[in-house]
Amino acid sequence: MTETVAPESYTHTILIVDDTPANLGVIVESLEDRGFRVVVAEDGEEGLQRAEFVRPDLILLDVMLPGLSGFETCRRLKALDSTRDIPVVFMTSLADTEDKVTGFSAGGVDYVTKPLEIEEVIARVNTHLSLHAMRKQLEVQNKQLQHEIMERMQAEEALQASRDVIQRQRDELQALYDKVVAEQKVSERLLLNLLPSPIAERLKARADLVAGRLPEIIADSFPQATVLFADIVKFTRFSAGMSPEHLVAVLNEIFTDFDSIADERGLEKIKTIGDAYMAAAGLPVPSADHAARAAHMALDMMDAVARFNARTGYKLQLRIGLNSGAVVAGVIGKHKFIYDLWGNAVNIASRMESQGVAGRVQVTEITRRLLGNAFVFEERGTIPAKGTGKVHTWFLVGRAGSSPESGARGEEAA
Repeated sequence: MTETVAPESYTHTILIVDDTPANLGVIVESLEDRGFRVVVAEDGEEGLQRAEFVRPDLILLDVMLPGLSGFETCRRLKALDSTRDIPVVFMTSLADTEDKVTGFSAGGVDYVTKPLEIEEVIARVNTHLSLHAMRKQLEVQNKQLQHEIMERMQAEEALQASRDVIQRQRDELQALYDKVVAEQKVSERLLLNLLPSPIAERLKARADLVAGRLPEIIADSFPQATVLFADIVKFTRFSAGMSPEHLVAVLNEIFTDFDSIADERGLEKIKTIGDAYMAAAGLPVPSADHAARAAHMALDMMDAVARFNARTGYKLQLRIGLNSGAVVAGVIGKHKFIYDLWGNAVNIASRMESQGVAGRVQVTEITRRLLGNAFVFEERGTIPAKGTGKVHTWFLVGRAGSSPESGARGEEAA
């Protein structure tokens, strides 16, 4: 249950101007849960009055309002000394570039498209409150610097030199602020998705990345990679009757361990779907030992679930599949980017998991050959794989030189 935030503990005041109260319940509750004081107005005139009275730290302003439009309301806010500096974020279903240009020309700092995504709204609110506070801090620092310099130079004939220093400092502070704003805007557009670091850097380097949209397709071909699929066996039956909070807590604990293993072993987490986990080695940065990295991660994941069971008393089991081959990786989506993989190698890896055995790691012949003698295998034989035909498979038992039964990680041999 979410705790109620006491009025004295509010950190910022948010004014929401929207003529549809039914749309405000979730966003108001989410903002208040995060410690914000929320004030609501239902049209532009009321919004102007409340802005004058409560002096909010940020305004979420609907565009389509009765009477004054959101754009006109923003223009009037910016015309008043008392409300000119308050950041205004527009909320609207209008997504045309012309509408966005109008919003920014009216004085808005951001533009959130309806239907609203709560986490996106929260992220943007926090971002613009931080930027607003930073600008105020820079203004205070600038005034302090001017005062100190003027005091030192007041009795001297070099008054013009002090003015040059003040101007130079002013320009440096403005340049620093402009740089922070530019970097923050790029970060905002990347907040919606967790992309691999090299892909994120490529996006940051694109000067034509506008309004959260990719200017062109970003895709790469990798002739050699190893794909890992893992699934918690019978998790639906296991989680029946669990509260939503408990279910998510269990998955979060397990998948957080998996994320740490992926970082340690040098794999890229691709996504989770329900109780399934997908990762890949050898991309987006190619690596010659991609199969070994994936094998180590698979064994580590089995160990992690065993430790989880020991801590909790549960008896969860993983089913893991590995396959190696050529894949295509790229970013898809217009508003919510996702980094994903395609190719026959991906499909076969998925079949290795879905048609595997609980508590075992099943690998294809090609992956077994790549792993060589650094690991211990048990031959399963040829199995029919849906959509693929018959596939010769093996169970990955452990690392060479360690006890297969113990599941100990031992020393890495590859």
